[in-house]
Amino acid sequence: MVDTIIEEQSTEAQNTEPLGRIAVLGYGAGHMLNDITSSCWFTYLLLFLTDLGLSPRDAAIVMLSGQVADALTTIFSGELIDRFGHFKLWHAGGSILVAISFSSVFGGCVPCEIMGISSAILQTIGYSLFAAIFNVGWAVTQVSHMSMVNCITLNPTSRVSLTSCRNAFTMVANLSLYAVAFAIFSIYNAKAYSDIKLEYRWIAYLSIFIGCCFVIVFLICTKEPELRQNRPGESKISWNYWFKKTLYFQVALVYVLMRLVTNVSQALLAFFVINDLGMPQSSKALVPAIIYICSFIVSVILQEVSWTGSRLKAFFISGAILWIFSGSGIFVLPSSLHNTMYIFSITIGVGNALMMVTGISMQSMLVGKDLNGCGFVYGSLSFLDKLSCGLALYALESDQGSTHIRSLTVHDSYSITRFGVGLFPAACALLSALVTCTMELEETSSKQLAEPLLV
Repeated sequence: MVDTIIEEQSTEAQNTEPLGRIAVLGYGAGHMLNDITSSCWFTYLLLFLTDLGLSPRDAAIVMLSGQVADALTTIFSGELIDRFGHFKLWHAGGSILVAISFSSVFGGCVPCEIMGISSAILQTIGYSLFAAIFNVGWAVTQVSHMSMVNCITLNPTSRVSLTSCRNAFTMVANLSLYAVAFAIFSIYNAKAYSDIKLEYRWIAYLSIFIGCCFVIVFLICTKEPELRQNRPGESKISWNYWFKKTLYFQVALVYVLMRLVTNVSQALLAFFVINDLGMPQSSKALVPAIIYICSFIVSVILQEVSWTGSRLKAFFISGAILWIFSGSGIFVLPSSLHNTMYIFSITIGVGNALMMVTGISMQSMLVGKDLNGCGFVYGSLSFLDKLSCGLALYALESDQGSTHIRSLTVHDSYSITRFGVGLFPAACALLSALVTCTMELEETSSKQLAEPLLV
């Protein structure tokens, strides 16, 4: 009995040691396929569908169907992962489904081709179907990948470093997408319906190829977490265990608000810079590129910080404050000063990175050593995230171009897009900062990475 206790203590001590560079980078590459397809989803889906002739409301329905499918899948996948484990197997299966289905999201309307009819209703149904299939695979990959953080290591700083590296690869994925899109749009410059479909299909194909290369790196460099394998006798933690924790609801609210800030602003950004600010077409790629470059730099820097609960809160609140000022500035930004948007892009990029890295790391701190319940935590929070983002985007996009609220001056009006990119994210950031202030996070100190990434 004594030997068993000593062995368990020795194993736990070993698992609290900081991770090396390869382990961190290998894990970070695992979400690249999800990230690059998600970037394409939020940035170009609404533009693609409206370019094909669908109304803003029908385009919003397609996105909502995908978000709902994603939300429901996260719950079931989290439960199954908690019950059976095998994170890498779930990750590989979800990645395969994403790779197979994503090109069809930006392809033609399959039901329309089968039935020989091209009505708006049938197009909406057809695109919604593949959007749902894509998001099922996306959700399985996301939950399995995020759940691995707690099972790979018990070291708090290494856990944040894994999340930070994952976020850095997210920025790489976004920049890769915009590079691909810029090249494709420059080559085709499509005007006809068939050419528009071909443009986006090539963007989808190249995005899938890039993402799959990184998934292979992840599967080779990342081992199935030993911490989970060493606990076969432990029973799965029930849902009620988490619902009795105040921290669960605090983290859930902060995570949902953080996702609303980043996803809603990203989805409407292209419309805003072109329609509201009157910027050149190149700004559709340049503005988000600046955002992601700044986020990437900050995400890499954050991997070198030794983390505690108070630091997580401080960095998150700092990111929220940046978004509050940025969103408020964007809301009142006149089109005559549209170049100021490039400055706001820098502050938004920094704010996004600070909020994303620390917000996701709060989930890891919530889970702690309760490894047999990590799938439910990540799955349930993702459920709330996807459903809230889908409903928010549907509400905003379905009214796009039809509703305007008069400003305090008589010369201008505030569009729904301006609310979606400026005031709405700022309000969500403010609320998330207030909730973060009420959190009581564990003040654990830990060593930095065994091999700093900035060498």
